[in-house]
Amino acid sequence: MNKVVDYYFAPQSPWAYFGHARLAAIAKASHAVIRVLPADFGKVFAMSGGLPLPKRAPQRRAYRLLELTRFRDALHVPLVVQPRYFPVSSDDAGKLIVAVDLHDGAEAAMRLSGAVFAAVWVQERDIASAQTLAELLTECGLPVERLAQSRGQAVLDRYEANTQAAIVAGVFGAPSYCIDGEIFWGQDRLDFVERALQAD
Repeated sequence: MNKVVDYYFAPQSPWAYFGHARLAAIAKASHAVIRVLPADFGKVFAMSGGLPLPKRAPQRRAYRLLELTRFRDALHVPLVVQPRYFPVSSDDAGKLIVAVDLHDGAEAAMRLSGAVFAAVWVQERDIASAQTLAELLTECGLPVERLAQSRGQAVLDRYEANTQAAIVAGVFGAPSYCIDGEIFWGQDRLDFVERALQAD
């Protein structure tokens, strides 16, 4: 039976961006299934004690920029360290990913998620803009009507369910990868994710 990775993330997370393609490759090599679960990390932080970036101490914000640069260079992944549209609300992007997952499947949702990450961290586009989201759908070969569907009750319910599932699972940061109830927090834990997926 194929193992399952519950992939909790915020669509504006640079750390999820760093790990996104690697997660997809690891899961494919291990014949694992990825459940694409964008969530409202504002609500997750409210339960876990986490702070949104603007409320963190100056020392932590400065160190974050240093770590972004380190990982960008070490992973050879393009990234604008301080992009024009960050921080920005990512709820609409998250709901759009949910809509695509519901109608087009997890593979399409992963593809759109990757495009959303790149829009923020490489192309400096505003993922809170409906126009940007519509453009990303077109660029990913997905129906533009998914944008309207992302505002429907079924998607809102699923997005809230993802958020509550993250809270129940003990998730406190993005990205988090959960396998058989075990949390792996951060893209720098993907080696452990790979080992867990390859274990008997």
